[in-house]
Amino acid sequence: MEWSIQDIARIAGTTSRTLRHYGEAGLLQPSRIGANGYRYYDEDALTRLQRILLLRELGLGIPSIVEVMQGETDDAHALVSHLQLLAQEKTRLDRQIASVALTIRKLKGGEQLMAEEMFDGFDHTTYQAEVEQRWGKDAYTRSDQWWRSKSDEEKAAFTAQHVAIAADYASARSGGAASDSDDVQAIVARHVDWLNLSSPVTGGAITARRLVGYGDMYVGDPRFAANYGGRDGAEFVREAFVYYAEHSLA
Repeated sequence: MEWSIQDIARIAGTTSRTLRHYGEAGLLQPSRIGANGYRYYDEDALTRLQRILLLRELGLGIPSIVEVMQGETDDAHALVSHLQLLAQEKTRLDRQIASVALTIRKLKGGEQLMAEEMFDGFDHTTYQAEVEQRWGKDAYTRSDQWWRSKSDEEKAAFTAQHVAIAADYASARSGGAASDSDDVQAIVARHVDWLNLSSPVTGGAITARRLVGYGDMYVGDPRFAANYGGRDGAEFVREAFVYYAEHSLA
C-alpha cells in the first residue's frame, strides 16, 4: 500500500515541503516517484517518518536525527526505545498537571502553598543532557546555580507567577479576547517581567527577537505547549508575543 506525499502530509500533520526536506537530508526517501513527478510512500517509509517525528518532538535537530537513525536501523527496536521515552514523559507531564492543578485550586481558595507539592514533576535536572546539547554546559551550570540559589519560598513564588499568567491567558482566550487586545497585551507584559527574572542566566533582558523565539519554542515543544492548554493555546500566546514584540519591544 502506498500514500501520496499530500496524503502523508495531511495524516501526519506536517507539510509536503517538510517531507521533501527530510528527503533532501537523507532521512525519508519516497518508495517511488510516479510518472507525474509525485512522491509516494509505503509502510516502511511511514514507520521511518514516525521515528523522525518522535525524535523531533524530543528536541533533536535534523543532523542529530540523521546520526541517530544511521546508528539504529531496526525500526521496531528503535520504536520500543521511543515508546519508553514517551511513557516517561507522560508520567512526568501527568505529575506536573496534577501539581499545577493543585496550585491553581489553592491559589483560588486562599490556601497555604506547599513547595513540595508544587514542584512534583519539575525536577530541572531531568533536562540536563538536553540543555547541554542545545545551549552548552555553561548554560546548564548557570541555570542550575540560579535555581538552587532560590529558597523554597522564592521557587514557589516564581512558579505561582507563571501559573497565574498561564491561567489568565486561558481565561482571556476562552472569553474571546484577541491576542492583540489591551487585556492580553497586559498579560504579555507580566510574562515578559517574569521571564526577565531569570535574565541573568538566559542571555540578558528579553528582546523582541528572543520573545518571538520563546513563542516558537512554546508551539514547537509539546512540553511547553502543555503549560498553555496545548498547541492551540501556545499559538495564541505566540501571536500575542509577536504583537508585543513589534509594538512594545521594537
